[in-house]
Amino acid sequence: MNTPENHEAKASATGRIAERAAARKAASSSSLSSASDAATGVAISATTNGTAADGTENRAVEPKSRKNKGLGAIIVAVYAIFALSSTARAGYQILTKFEEAPLAYVLSALAAVVYIVATIALGSSSVRSWLISRYAVLVELVGVILVGALSYLIPEHFSHPAVWSHFGQGYGYIPLILPLIGLWWLRRTKPASLRGE
Repeated sequence: MNTPENHEAKASATGRIAERAAARKAASSSSLSSASDAATGVAISATTNGTAADGTENRAVEPKSRKNKGLGAIIVAVYAIFALSSTARAGYQILTKFEEAPLAYVLSALAAVVYIVATIALGSSSVRSWLISRYAVLVELVGVILVGALSYLIPEHFSHPAVWSHFGQGYGYIPLILPLIGLWWLRRTKPASLRGE
């Protein structure tokens, strides 16, 4: 028999069941949120420490130099031409008539090595290659000035011209101008990671 008291009891029981279901749902959502936050924290911590969440190691990408782009490509091409020509010339002179002017021919071979190193380094875009390029071009400039001066001070040792003798006169003074252009270009294309040096 449905009395008012029975209706009230049923309504009260239904309310309690609904409250319990809501409490369970809220507890479940809270647990899932905590687990998600913890996983996110682990992923962030792992990434910060240099390791991604999937276990792979994150490596910083080395910045690149643009010294071999645009005008740089032309400079590299000129260096490559000098590397080939000076190597061929020095090799021929050393093999066929080394005793006639040994100092000049050895210096020509040295110039060829410098041009080869400069060409390879200028053709690369890494920060390390930029440093090698700078040293190679500096050696080239010092060599041209030193050998050029010696060829005038002791001309008897330069009866056969070297690449750098008389400041590169035999090559239209390009050996004297080229390292100046090279240093200027390297300064313009200095990598950002080295700007503070």
